[in-house]
Amino acid sequence: MKQSKEKLVKNRFYYPTDQVIDKPFNWKQMLRLFSYLKPYRKKLLPLAFLTVIITTIVRLAAPILIGVYTLDHAIKNKDQNLLWTLVAIIFGLYLVSYIANIFRIRWMNQLGQNVIYDLRKHLFTHVQSLSHRFFDSRSAGSILVRIMNDINSLQELFTSGVINLLMDMILLIGVIAVLFSLSPSLSIAVMIILPLMFFISTSLRRNIRRSWQNVRLKQAKLNSHLNESIQGIRVTQAFNQETENIAFFDGVNTETYESWRSATRKNAMFRPFVEMSNALGTAILLWYGTTLIADGTLTIGKFVSFAFYLGMFWEPISRMGQVYNQLLMGMASSERIFEFLDEKPLVDEKDNAKHLDEIKGKIEFEEVEFSYDQKRLALKGISLTMEAGETVALVGHTGSGKTSIANLITRFYDPTSGRVKIDGIDIRDVTVSSLRSRISVVLQDTFIFSGTIMENIRFGRPDATDEDVIRAAKAVGADEFILKLKNGYDTEVEERGNILSVGERQLLSFARTLLADPSIIILDEATASIDTETELIIQNALRTLLKGRTAIMIAHRLSTIREADKIFVLNHGEIEEFGNHQELMRQQGVYYELVKAQFRMIDSTSA
Repeated sequence: MKQSKEKLVKNRFYYPTDQVIDKPFNWKQMLRLFSYLKPYRKKLLPLAFLTVIITTIVRLAAPILIGVYTLDHAIKNKDQNLLWTLVAIIFGLYLVSYIANIFRIRWMNQLGQNVIYDLRKHLFTHVQSLSHRFFDSRSAGSILVRIMNDINSLQELFTSGVINLLMDMILLIGVIAVLFSLSPSLSIAVMIILPLMFFISTSLRRNIRRSWQNVRLKQAKLNSHLNESIQGIRVTQAFNQETENIAFFDGVNTETYESWRSATRKNAMFRPFVEMSNALGTAILLWYGTTLIADGTLTIGKFVSFAFYLGMFWEPISRMGQVYNQLLMGMASSERIFEFLDEKPLVDEKDNAKHLDEIKGKIEFEEVEFSYDQKRLALKGISLTMEAGETVALVGHTGSGKTSIANLITRFYDPTSGRVKIDGIDIRDVTVSSLRSRISVVLQDTFIFSGTIMENIRFGRPDATDEDVIRAAKAVGADEFILKLKNGYDTEVEERGNILSVGERQLLSFARTLLADPSIIILDEATASIDTETELIIQNALRTLLKGRTAIMIAHRLSTIREADKIFVLNHGEIEEFGNHQELMRQQGVYYELVKAQFRMIDSTSA
């Protein structure tokens, strides 16, 4: 039986880090967001503020000139000279306002784009520094939506929202002052509905804010699914699951659409409400204003000016409501952005950390314990020594702790207790960048970036010359297949290098590593996905790559580690036995049984 869309979406993925955050409006957080305006407070902000002042002065002056001076003086007294003078002044003021608005829009767009650029750069740079555990608990799509969508949603707030809020606040204060100067009693009469308006609008705020948070949550889920669908398209097609995948996408897409519709519907309620308040205010103006004119306490000119200002009074209130909605959207996005920015790398770098210039490559583990989740130990009191220049193999069943040891050497994680030392120095006492610059990791699934072959190899050392790159490729035997490609080293490879075979991608990773010239190399199942024929080429490349370096090899295929100087056999986070291949075979222990099991598997396969 086919699952419903809602059930399918609910059951398929769960994102514990993406939840609607139920908090009151946080002005401290908004001030933190606005702190990104600081670099521009001496140039763009003052210029934009100047244009706001000019525009506001013009808007406040025009109704007085039109109503009081034109009607009550020039027209009433039939003064043609004063009338034409007022027309010229009003025209000139609007011309100045028009020019000021052009520059205001230009400068605010420039300011907004600069802030968005700075914020996205800051977030991306910060995410790059976070520990592996951060990425273990979040989908790539969820991270992508924070860096792209959440920051994009702040664009309107910075390009127009902030300056409009400032302009409307100044305009509103000016309008109220002028209204009371024209007629205090009429001003009180038309504003009697304000308390009711603010009471109702306040009740909408929480729902509107939660609605925009929900929109961000649904967008994160949609992006996560898109990312997984594109990366896993081969698996989807291989298992004939296109229909289910489309159904799931339709469900997530529908949820996103519904969340947007709900949020925009609540937003849309505010403006009509302000317009209704404006209509009530206008009705009071007409009723009470005509009464004051009849009593002789209000002139026609003042009444016309008052009507102009009353329209101007509701206009900034309506826009401030829209800006407040932008602030709510901005808060929903900023909560998610600052959640990432407040994440601290689990691998802390000491203030007085030393720079590691050169290392020989001796590695020591002293009673090291480690846990990924603070519940189950992945390593239990490990003590071992790898001498500089040695090739050391780590073997054992899945989950025995092999990769955990490699992760601790590179400081992707720190041990729960104990010490990891390189050349006698605790690696927590050196800078992370200098440590990792001397270590290279070659994985089973080699990551190839979009770009040319040359650029992918140069990733190991960005300042390397073309000759350095070619020399490294030749040294590991990659030059032969590269020259057979259509454009040689300038051949563009697709994302993840899909135009290359597994062995070719691995040779590229070896060339990249050789170019980086590390002191320590970690090979994590580097030959697991390679056929026997290609493995011979890889083995030759490895001899070149590992020469004079400390190497840690993690492998299930035991044929690749026979020549290792030391072999550590791990089981459930503990060292069961160690020695070279011959010594371990003579012991007839765990390693001996692993070798026998592999030979039995090979024999049964060949049979």
